Amino acid sequence: MTLAQLIAQAREALATALTARQQEQDALVALRSDETLTEDAVRDQVARRDAADAEVTRRQDALAELETEQAREVELAALQARTVPAAIRAPAYDQVARVGAEERTYRADQDRRGQGFERDVAAAFLGDYEARDRLARHMQEERVDRPEVAQRAAGTGAFTGLVVPQYLTELYAPATAALRPFADAISRHDLPAQGMSVNISRITTATSAALQASENTSVSNTDIDDTLLTIPVQTIAGQQTLSRQAIERGAGVEPIVLKDLFRRYATTLDNTLINQATTGLAASATTITYTSGSPTVVAAYPQIIAGLAGVEGAMLDQASGENIVVMHSRRWYWLQNGLSSTWPLISQPGIAAQMGGTNLANTYGSGVRGVLPNGTPVVVDNNVVTNLGAGTNQDEIYVVDRNECHLWEDSNAPMYIRAEQPAAASLGVLMVVYGYAAYTHSRYSHAQKITGTGLVAPAFTGA
Repeated sequence: MTLAQLIAQAREALATALTARQQEQDALVALRSDETLTEDAVRDQVARRDAADAEVTRRQDALAELETEQAREVELAALQARTVPAAIRAPAYDQVARVGAEERTYRADQDRRGQGFERDVAAAFLGDYEARDRLARHMQEERVDRPEVAQRAAGTGAFTGLVVPQYLTELYAPATAALRPFADAISRHDLPAQGMSVNISRITTATSAALQASENTSVSNTDIDDTLLTIPVQTIAGQQTLSRQAIERGAGVEPIVLKDLFRRYATTLDNTLINQATTGLAASATTITYTSGSPTVVAAYPQIIAGLAGVEGAMLDQASGENIVVMHSRRWYWLQNGLSSTWPLISQPGIAAQMGGTNLANTYGSGVRGVLPNGTPVVVDNNVVTNLGAGTNQDEIYVVDRNECHLWEDSNAPMYIRAEQPAAASLGVLMVVYGYAAYTHSRYSHAQKITGTGLVAPAFTGA
């Protein structure tokens, strides 16, 4: 196994360890929001989280050691390519250019345009050790055939046509995307294999029970009735046509474009869940208006508590207790900037009374970002719009029971079509990414949103 393969293996192991650690952390957050938790349960979960932390550290150290070793090998290979062996020491057989007995590494009669040399220059830069060996042999051959190359000093400016520019393809900067934090936080189901709608029966007229007026008189009687909730299956798709030249002669063009299409798909799905007219979270939530000409964190926090009260008031015995607060990143950082000497009168499990909540220091899109003073998890999602209100500078905060926001997706979504025939006459390759999804926040109409002038673009003043 090569060093590059070992490094790839170590990176996969580190990614697995990070995922396991995040799962333990999420479990700890969920446990702390449980009113029936015990100190032993929390202590055990903390121990599991710490063990996952230790595994991440171990994997980090192993990867760092391999990368350091690789960097040293690259350094030595470069040094070897620059160094002329001493005359008193016989070079190894495969380190000698044997003119007349062996063919040159790069031959003009076989590759007039020097494409093999250019490919090896690019491959060597990306870590291909065989390409580096071929380039090193070529330099030795040049020293034998043209010793003046090694004896004279000249900078790259003297070889404008021979110094090949390099592109750091592994460090390309993808277009930013809001992705799907909210979609990943709610209740997800497999989309049925057929049909373009999903139907749910909702009991909208309940039975009744009442005090009997007197003996042998009629008791309360109400006929139960339901209403069908019909949820459409929607299609999300995007396409891109690439020239065959870009695919065949470019470096990683197709996977880069495909990855970007996947990111646009995820962002559109999440944006639809939040902002679609009539059925999106913003449209279906009950409004709590926070009006203020000088908004403060201390004044905004009670509005969120009012939202939580509204969720439980709507859900009653069907409330799962797994509530989340969804907000834009600017609102999350504004909440963190608030300073106050006022503490909650009721303490919460796992959160000190002096704390205004807990920041879990997770990166964007990696799940729960923090916990509010009452223990409610926060999901940060930049698909929350920030152009609302008369001044087009307001955002909203959403409070939901995560188990009552439902998303149906195909387990294989998004799908990928690569079609060469439609644009064959122009040497084009059509790439299409698509998928089907259905969602509802209205199985129980419970969602709450805080909106109003108190949520204008935040000023980070510590208040």
